[in-house]
Amino acid sequence: MKIAMLAPIAWRTPPRHYGPWEWVVSMLTEGLVRRGVDVTLYATGDSLTGARLHSVAPRSWSEDSTLEPKVWECLHIAALFEEAASFDLIHNHFDFLPLSYSGLVKTPVLTTIHGFSSPRILPVYRKYNKRAYYVAISDSDRSPELDYIATIYHGIPVEHYIYREEPEQYLLFFGRIHHDKGVYESIQLAEKAGLPLVIAGIIQDQNYFDHYVAPYLQEDRVRYIGPVGPDQKSAVLGGALALLHLINFDEPFGLSVAEAMACGTPVIAYNRGSMPELIIDGKTGCLVDDLKQAQDALSRIDSLNRKACRRHVEENFTVELMVDRYLEVYNEIIN
Repeated sequence: MKIAMLAPIAWRTPPRHYGPWEWVVSMLTEGLVRRGVDVTLYATGDSLTGARLHSVAPRSWSEDSTLEPKVWECLHIAALFEEAASFDLIHNHFDFLPLSYSGLVKTPVLTTIHGFSSPRILPVYRKYNKRAYYVAISDSDRSPELDYIATIYHGIPVEHYIYREEPEQYLLFFGRIHHDKGVYESIQLAEKAGLPLVIAGIIQDQNYFDHYVAPYLQEDRVRYIGPVGPDQKSAVLGGALALLHLINFDEPFGLSVAEAMACGTPVIAYNRGSMPELIIDGKTGCLVDDLKQAQDALSRIDSLNRKACRRHVEENFTVELMVDRYLEVYNEIIN
């Protein structure tokens, strides 16, 4: 079985800090290589992998402003499809654009849909529906207009996350700084609870940060620590009393939720999108509808068993489970 794995080039694979799609591609690619699968990874030239690396862009366009994103993305995608006949399957993690090449090759194309940035991209998915194969990353993120071969949850390397039985007395926001992710709502909840809040993540919307985050920053109450790399994740996630995920959109998956639970940290999340698929309400976290319910949930957070959080991830969201499911899909398509 020869697989071409198409990663985005917004960030390196794996990313140094932020880059969830590239991170999932890396976890899947390395898991497949460990199983003896012949994988060629199409990613940036500075990517790290045990697979065969094919690169056009030397670095990610997010980290090198001299690279025009659309130019290098086109060159990157074209490089794979020009060699499509060399592979049994193309696994696309690059959103909708590579689908427009799929009608030009005989090699089957599997696309993992990492969420829909807007309903306006659906025409492309509709056009190639039934010709290409689609995987959803949660049942909640399935479009009723499309056909899917499977839902496959993301897996994380649980063994890399240090379980922590006794947390510190702070709350944590962990994700991109954007209205969608509910940073301001997390600040409000922390203030109501009288607990410090640590904010970790890239600033995706500078205007939002300036108006809804920066005015509340105080060293002893609300602290912004920037993006957190793999080496610091366990300390930051495991030390929190709870992860706050008070989202303002329908979350397609939510890697930080799984990562927090792997460290034993329960999650208080708005009951939107995939959250009921990741969190067992009242056991590994609390699903709430508003700030009042979130405050009530926070008052009961000590009653949740942190070992149950870790066990839930070990049983449902590991890299090995993700690899198993994708191998089943690969074999179904190829055979």
